[in-house]
Amino acid sequence: MSDFWAALRAHTPARIGQQRFGEAPGTRERLEFVTAHAAARDAVHEPLDVSALVADLASIPGLAAPVVVASAAPDRATYLTRPDLGRRLRDPLPSAEPGADLVVVLADGLSATAVQRHAHGVLRALRPLLPGTRWAPPVIATQARVALGDHVAAAWRARMALVLVGERPGLTTADSLGAYLTWAPHPGTPDSARNCVSNIHPPHGLDHETAARTIASLVHGARQLRATGIALKEGRLELG
Repeated sequence: MSDFWAALRAHTPARIGQQRFGEAPGTRERLEFVTAHAAARDAVHEPLDVSALVADLASIPGLAAPVVVASAAPDRATYLTRPDLGRRLRDPLPSAEPGADLVVVLADGLSATAVQRHAHGVLRALRPLLPGTRWAPPVIATQARVALGDHVAAAWRARMALVLVGERPGLTTADSLGAYLTWAPHPGTPDSARNCVSNIHPPHGLDHETAARTIASLVHGARQLRATGIALKEGRLELG
């Protein structure tokens, strides 16, 4: 029986075939669970290393220097209990050339770890796939949720917003990144008007190159349809 479960475990990080003694889990299983739970909690509360992320973005050819902003949530505890504050900016944005095709917002979300590990890799792979695209300066946002990107895009009159955000950690991964694309974003945009590419966390989730190709396909589709969300179906798109 142990050989049977070992073969299946090689193909998934999920907890399957857990050893038990009566109603209690085995010592190894218990320790693995406690470790995973601690990693998930740490991912939620670990602050984003903004300086390190700025340095990572500086290594991407052609990308402008990022603008660093904060949401209206003054601290992590408030952010977790007041989602509405994480959806809007604390201060006005600095001026930028209006009318860009795409603005990218890197939001810590519920896992700064995910943004720290994967956001720059996705952007590095994405830039060559969008030739001719006018990019606004990227925005690094702390204590931020997806809808904060609507305020950024509206302020700079960008046609599309791409928000790379740390997803809620689970007990199998604490560093999963999500990418949300929105056409003509504005404050109050419903979630049904967005497309999401989730589960970006190699090696067990999407790798950076695959995620970038999927995002680029959605960008091209959004341009064709002038819409995202339920009007844009990923399976029907081809890379332009």
